[in-house]
Amino acid sequence: MEVKQKKLPNSQIELEFEVTAEEFKEHTAHALEHLKQHVKVDGFREGKAPAAMVEDKIKPEALLMEAGDHAVQHIYFDYVKENKLEPVGQPEVSIVKISQGGEFVFKAVLTVLPEVELPDYKEIAKKVKGQKIEVTEQEIQDSIAYMQKTRAKFTAHNNPAAKKDFVEIKYQNPEINSGKEVDDKFILGEGGFMKGFEEAIEGMKAGEEKDVTVTFPENSPSKNLAGKEGVFKIKIMSVQKMELPEINDDFAKQLGAFDSLVALQASMKEGITMEKTEAEKQRVRGEILELIAQKAKFEMPVAMVEYEQQRLLEDLKNRITSSIKITFEEYLASIKKTEAEIKETYQKESEKRLRGFLVLRALGKKEGVEVTDKEVEDEMAKSVQSYSKEQLAQIDINELREYTKGVINNEKIFNILEGLSK
Repeated sequence: MEVKQKKLPNSQIELEFEVTAEEFKEHTAHALEHLKQHVKVDGFREGKAPAAMVEDKIKPEALLMEAGDHAVQHIYFDYVKENKLEPVGQPEVSIVKISQGGEFVFKAVLTVLPEVELPDYKEIAKKVKGQKIEVTEQEIQDSIAYMQKTRAKFTAHNNPAAKKDFVEIKYQNPEINSGKEVDDKFILGEGGFMKGFEEAIEGMKAGEEKDVTVTFPENSPSKNLAGKEGVFKIKIMSVQKMELPEINDDFAKQLGAFDSLVALQASMKEGITMEKTEAEKQRVRGEILELIAQKAKFEMPVAMVEYEQQRLLEDLKNRITSSIKITFEEYLASIKKTEAEIKETYQKESEKRLRGFLVLRALGKKEGVEVTDKEVEDEMAKSVQSYSKEQLAQIDINELREYTKGVINNEKIFNILEGLSK
């Protein structure tokens, strides 16, 4: 057998396999053996008739196609494995030549993971420095204020709604949620609605309805609505007075293992410090990876970009149907876009993610990073402890294992890069 390999653009290669007539006979025999299990010959039980009699019953083109399929499957995958190719997805296979008793020629076009030419990543990593972590007194007070609100007491009243009251409302707008009514509740003045919306609610009582005209902000998620006026039908379901507990030692003791307000404040500071430290670590990692990726050289595999675009699109569909509770078709109609237009917006993000993946993979190879089975099993054992029995029953263990391996691998690579930046 002869194999010709040709490099194509976009990280693809074309393999042409020329299988001799003698070699192809073996695949024809396998095909005949497979087909005889499904061919009925008078006087014989199914699968027991002589091959010659079975062959007489089978159409020549059916036997050829079965033999061709068998040859492609075995020859292609054996070649990929032996030559340590790293294909992405399934190949595009085309038959060039096939005949009974003759040679068999076919081509396979496949996308492969590209070779990445890394820049001087060590020098790049050295130049990226982390910022000093500081926690202000205001941040501590804001955190405690949030905890204070979670323990507030609410008392319904019939007075006009005022700022700091807790209100439950229903609202409707033809451009929002496909015109369906929306339920919401929030602290008046802190709901985060567009300008004029919450101001219009002030003075309304429970049970009252009102039409309110407001202007959609210029940075509205939907460009079709940006800067335009819209009419909202609002109904107040309830107005409640919110009473906040006093922030003192007793308040701190009610929250848990704190013997004083000072102890609570110290705990809040520690928690905020940990959050900021983690956020800064991720920022540094992202900056290092982005700078290396910008200078790395490789062919962008278009098929992988398209796959990532489709994956992001499916994620959006799931979020729309689960959180907004409308069909994706209704969502597209509300923003006046097609599925293809949405998918196109994901191209840059898909390319960015793919660059990061390929660069991390190349860095791992360059630094000889390895992940042992024990490391994976130990980390999996930790992660599944937080899952319920129902969640565990839905988990694909093999997928979890591959994901865990990738996380550990990337953590090791980033630890190396971070060591250079210190």
